[in-house]
Amino acid sequence: MSDLFNADAPKAKKTPAKKPEAQKVEKPASKPGAKVVKAAGDAYTAADIEVLEGLEPVRKRPGMYIGGTDERAYHHLAAEIIDNAMDEAVAGHATVIEVELNTGNRLTVKDNGRGIPVDPHPKFKDISALEVIFTTLHSGGKFGGSAYETSGGLHGVGSSVVNALSSELIVEVAKDKTLYRQTYSRGKPTSNLEDLGSVNNRRGTTVTFVPDVDIFGSRTHFRPHTLWRMVRSKAYLFRGVKIRWNCDPSLLKDKEDKEVPEKAELHFPGGLADYVAELLKDRRTVTPVPFEGKAEFPDAPGRVEWAVAWPLDEDPLLNSYCNTVPTPQGGTHESGLKSALTKGIKAHAELIGIKGGAKIMADDLLGGATVMLSAFIAEPQFQGQTKDKLATAEAARLVENAVRDRFDIWLSGDPKLAKALVEYAVERANYRLKRRLDQETKRKSATKRLRLPGKLADCSHTTAEGTELFIVEGDSAGGSAKQARDRKTQAILPLRGKILNVASATTDKLKANQELSDLVEALGCGTRKNYDDAALRYEKIIIMTDADVDGAHIASLLMTFFFRETPKLIENGHLYLAMPPLYRISQGAKVLYARDDAHKDELMKSAFSGRGKVDISRFKGLGEMPAQQLKETTMNPAARVLLRITIPSGHGVDDWDDIRDTEELVESLMGKKAELRYAYIQEHARFVLDIDV
Repeated sequence: MSDLFNADAPKAKKTPAKKPEAQKVEKPASKPGAKVVKAAGDAYTAADIEVLEGLEPVRKRPGMYIGGTDERAYHHLAAEIIDNAMDEAVAGHATVIEVELNTGNRLTVKDNGRGIPVDPHPKFKDISALEVIFTTLHSGGKFGGSAYETSGGLHGVGSSVVNALSSELIVEVAKDKTLYRQTYSRGKPTSNLEDLGSVNNRRGTTVTFVPDVDIFGSRTHFRPHTLWRMVRSKAYLFRGVKIRWNCDPSLLKDKEDKEVPEKAELHFPGGLADYVAELLKDRRTVTPVPFEGKAEFPDAPGRVEWAVAWPLDEDPLLNSYCNTVPTPQGGTHESGLKSALTKGIKAHAELIGIKGGAKIMADDLLGGATVMLSAFIAEPQFQGQTKDKLATAEAARLVENAVRDRFDIWLSGDPKLAKALVEYAVERANYRLKRRLDQETKRKSATKRLRLPGKLADCSHTTAEGTELFIVEGDSAGGSAKQARDRKTQAILPLRGKILNVASATTDKLKANQELSDLVEALGCGTRKNYDDAALRYEKIIIMTDADVDGAHIASLLMTFFFRETPKLIENGHLYLAMPPLYRISQGAKVLYARDDAHKDELMKSAFSGRGKVDISRFKGLGEMPAQQLKETTMNPAARVLLRITIPSGHGVDDWDDIRDTEELVESLMGKKAELRYAYIQEHARFVLDIDV
């Protein structure tokens, strides 16, 4: 360990700290004539109102404070304590942070900052500020802005939440050449604040804690590779800090820990630029150097640092932070950066006369880029206690103004570099527009060819994302489905009766079949070796047939078609089977639907076992079902049940002739040879338990 943290501690002297007396709550007097009305068996009284005090709410509902009790939440405890040390470094009061992981999930975080105040708190009198911080929610030195101009801990709950969710927590503060110590367990002090005597070469705060197994369970533990990445990113985010890492070697046993050192000192004078340079050291980029820099906000406290590179292999990465806190869901600081770069590249394209610059969007410029962004903002607003997304509206303007001028200067300083980047963005914009035009053209052309009555009723969306094609049997079912659909995202293609069995049909027969030709045209993706998943005009293809034997036969014929002609469509998860009900069961205002006889019998025993007449009606088919009922039972994504059709695992579809076992089964059941079907029926007849004749 560094001499910075060595303690020269004589025998301890105890400084007693009194607890404030609990305030008495007077019960309000009952008003004359007031009555309490209770339902039968209702014992809901004032005695049932529970008041959680101190840190009890954290232990009762940890998810409200750290997002859950899983592994991610477990490591969030470490992030809270490390962020406190980083806040001292960012404020200019600490230069070294030590993070030490030991057996038993014992994590220690040290800094050489000012040290948490230990003098009595003016509001609580006999309690030290240290104890207030670790035992009281929404307490800390980051509300007023006088102690910290920018910080990651804004809610004042980090230290107290970690304390509440730890079975053991020890705090040592070296301040004014004196060492103090206090211990806690599950949010409550287990010792008074102790004066351990004078120390001459140490200052700052040391926190050691062990997360509580009662909250997180015995299987959850600190993972060295997760903590290593966390502290490494902190070192990149602030150039002025050294982070010393120390991990017990017995903990480095997982495969993911092979690159985690036992000991290391992390210090990156170049900040984010060092990180991007290391990440891209063996990769070719559009520009010879990344766009990187840092800037103070001219009209507000805080600053921003960034590094952006454009690798030719276009493996995108966008990591953003606010006050060294990761913001994986982005936020307003990301929006400011994207706006600055997009406006800058468009303006420069116009300046140097490259056509197409006006159509560049943020994703064209940054969709394949490596981006690191770190903003330091006074009093930022995050979405939720876990701070996954920055919500400060002003941050977008601050970051955009700070970055835009420097981006313009960077582009103007190297015309060759700037031209290469503009051409790169224009090329990506042209590709994006071409893809969209191709999708719209295919949709329009297919709709035009299939505009005959009773054929394709297309949806209005111009891209495949979020759209569905329902394949139904007959014009009658097609009529009901058209009334029940969402016209924006749901298309309907009625087929006349049972389609051709492709397993037993010749190639000429298949090509001449109008129903299958219409289906292939509607899909737009081609068949067999010409299949193109990117050209598929719908995200989901849903077979929706009657809930009877004929419907099942038609569904099997369609699945055979897709298996033989477009196996990749199935492999990529596009094919589904709708589950329309066979029965409608009602009793008074209660209405339920049953998918088959077994389900009907089950509902009759469970849901309709009371008194009153039960009406059971059987649907003759989808065409006989009212459109509203078809919508609420089968087509509404919020209420329906879909079965996804898959090919058994272990069968690749890169070459559709290579699917062996499934191919043999399809050939036996659907192929030309009747003797194979007969043999299969004989072999499996003993497994049939119920036959509906």
